[in-house]
Amino acid sequence: MSKGVLEGVRVLDLSRVLAGPYCGAFLADLGADVVKVEAPNGDDARHLGPFKGAESVYFAELNHGKRSVVLNFKDPNDHERFMRLVEHADVVLENFRPGVTKRLGVDAESVHKTNPRIIYASISGFGQEGPFRNRPAYDLIVQAMSGIMAATGPEGGQPTRVGESLGDVVSGIFAGWAICAALYERERTRIGRSVDVSMFNSLLALQVTNLSLLLADGKLPGRIGNRHPVSVPFDTYPAKDGLVALAVANDRIWARLADLMGRPDLGTDDAYLGDMNRASKRQELTQLVSGWTQRMTVAELLRKTEEAGVPAAPIWDLKDALESEHVVARHSLGHFTHPELGKMPYLRFPAGFGCGDSAAFSEPSPSLGEQTAEAVADEWCRPKKNKK
Repeated sequence: MSKGVLEGVRVLDLSRVLAGPYCGAFLADLGADVVKVEAPNGDDARHLGPFKGAESVYFAELNHGKRSVVLNFKDPNDHERFMRLVEHADVVLENFRPGVTKRLGVDAESVHKTNPRIIYASISGFGQEGPFRNRPAYDLIVQAMSGIMAATGPEGGQPTRVGESLGDVVSGIFAGWAICAALYERERTRIGRSVDVSMFNSLLALQVTNLSLLLADGKLPGRIGNRHPVSVPFDTYPAKDGLVALAVANDRIWARLADLMGRPDLGTDDAYLGDMNRASKRQELTQLVSGWTQRMTVAELLRKTEEAGVPAAPIWDLKDALESEHVVARHSLGHFTHPELGKMPYLRFPAGFGCGDSAAFSEPSPSLGEQTAEAVADEWCRPKKNKK
């Protein structure tokens, strides 16, 4: 039985903390053999909370399904051991600041001299080239500079950081995407690639709606809370016991909502048809919709809107989402059993491959240096089994 679509792909994961390990964890989830190469004191994430006992839950979630070897690149013998691993690897993944791998002798050029077929993927704050390349970067820094913070927050309020380390996570996703594309290209060319992923550019790439507004009108919508910059009604609205999200993105949905609110005339009135017409009546429609929603509970609103085919949702937190029947039905959570943490859930790669995925299990995150570089190299130097 196949371990996944990336079975047979060998990854040397030199990365630390979040962006690179997140990428590596998903590659492992897809079947790749990911070997985490750590300094003698280990990945910094081993020492970051939250903890259960002495174990970092954060590290465990980002590194399940991997193996660990310890190498000190400043030691010539360990450097030689690493290059022996490189001879049989498919991918090297790193997220050092630009220039560090060159000083350590494990940069793309050095690695490609040993194995020209390697896909060498680098994740950094601002990329390997450009005037900002040497700037230190964390998620907050790239959110602040990319425009994401400027666009996020309540209307009239201060710029607000998105509530997850979006710059790290998204750059990890783009890195995985780029690695798979480079591996596919290698099937034709027989040579590797250097992949350069920037957290800053990754956040820029997310902002397609605001870019279209900037190009069309020469200005940005600014911070607008939960509402959409163009579509109306498209916001969160008050109910008796909370908030409900309503998304009206076209005239068909608008007609359904208008009928629900007891105003079917508005669903056929030309003055209310089309995004731009409704946007020009934003204040009027916000008052109309809010007056209707606040007469009911969230549950009542969700029942009525579902029956009518109007997109609506409650405001859930992560715990609510993870405990939903939908997450259970789609097997969105896998599990691994850790020697110290016990049975732990993890978020699986969110795409299925038409194989009737069932509940998945992973190997736990590795203990520091649980295997030796020599043992992995000996294993990898054996010919790969041909797939039938």
